[in-house]
Amino acid sequence: MGSPKRMRKDNSEESSIASSSQSPVVIFAHGAGAPSSSDWMIRWKELLEKALHAVEVVTFDYPYFSGKRKRVPPKAEKLVDFHKDIVKKTVAKYPGHPLILAGKSMGSRVSCMVASELDIAASAVICLGYPLKGRNGALRDDILLQLTIPVMFVQGSKDGFCPIERLDAVRKKMKSQNELHVIDGGDHSLKIAKKLLQLKGTQDEAEELAVQAVASFASKAIGC
Repeated sequence: MGSPKRMRKDNSEESSIASSSQSPVVIFAHGAGAPSSSDWMIRWKELLEKALHAVEVVTFDYPYFSGKRKRVPPKAEKLVDFHKDIVKKTVAKYPGHPLILAGKSMGSRVSCMVASELDIAASAVICLGYPLKGRNGALRDDILLQLTIPVMFVQGSKDGFCPIERLDAVRKKMKSQNELHVIDGGDHSLKIAKKLLQLKGTQDEAEELAVQAVASFASKAIGC
């Protein structure tokens, strides 16, 4: 009678291993103004890791943050090769796990550029505060229109770099499946102004709703 029990345990272990292989690996890129060690990045890394049941959420710093002094960030296109190298090394470390690219602001735009590369097999992109409108007012939608994998946008309704009505117009033209979660009253960093928090609830509650939306999106994107 002892043998069947051992078989059930072994089958359970095999099932657990198979399930864990579906856990995504997430590569999470910072925005232009703060490195991966910022409080915002650390908090959202933890939120994504928990919500997505990720095998790892990998963060890194672009080269212009290296050394003691931060330099002016280069054009997003100049960061693609460095970002791709991080992706390839991570994929080699976690073969077989779904790959999700995520980023804050500029990091989300570079993530979209990396995802469009032919030698990168990402399952989805998560954009936290996508900078749709440049400082000169130009629309940064070219890369969004090129993407063919699912894209999730989490945006603040008060984000001057991404007016929701303009993003909605772009989303209608995109080839890829895409979803949008709006944090009511949120700015470019998804932060709700104190005077609005009295009406909207807490920042933690707003972020938890956003993360739930991201988790639902990711589950569909990787087929879990």
